[in-house]
Amino acid sequence: MKISKKTVLNIVLILFILSFFVTPIGYYGKIWLNRLFAFSPSVIEEAEQQKITDYDWRLKDEEWNFFNFEESKGNVILINLWASWRLPSEAELASIQELYDKYKGKMDFYIITNEEQEPVEAFMEEHEFTFPVTYLIIGDKMAVDTSKVPSSYLIDKSGNIVIHEEGISDWSTKKVYKLLDELIAE
Repeated sequence: MKISKKTVLNIVLILFILSFFVTPIGYYGKIWLNRLFAFSPSVIEEAEQQKITDYDWRLKDEEWNFFNFEESKGNVILINLWASWRLPSEAELASIQELYDKYKGKMDFYIITNEEQEPVEAFMEEHEFTFPVTYLIIGDKMAVDTSKVPSSYLIDKSGNIVIHEEGISDWSTKKVYKLLDELIAE
């Protein structure tokens, strides 16, 4: 019995597709595909930008200490809502790490999750992320909508929401860097 090249190619293709569902290759492949199709976030037209008027928002830092979002009033702020168990969040966090490495100390980062501390610390260590994690206090009032994960907000010094993205974005692009440089210089 002779097997044609077409049959062999079909079998290889089927095995490749199956590997996305039953092997670790598939997991990393899905991360890679999410990153591949994540584009730079879109800036909201100035006339359509909403403004944060109430900065009174309690959160917890990495040591589980309470602090207030009001500390960031007058600064450029990135808020990213994520969950360690959401594959798109993991895909996006790599670009946020690059952004953090480039802009830490120049703007404020709120990389917010509503998970417990222990699994988040394990996730951060496993992926070698060094940005500060902020913990959401469920039931408290919030400055932005935290119901959609992943999602992100970029807020200028005046409190205008310049970017609001639901889903993942690539935050490590020249377009984002140029916008941040402009917002920080204001």
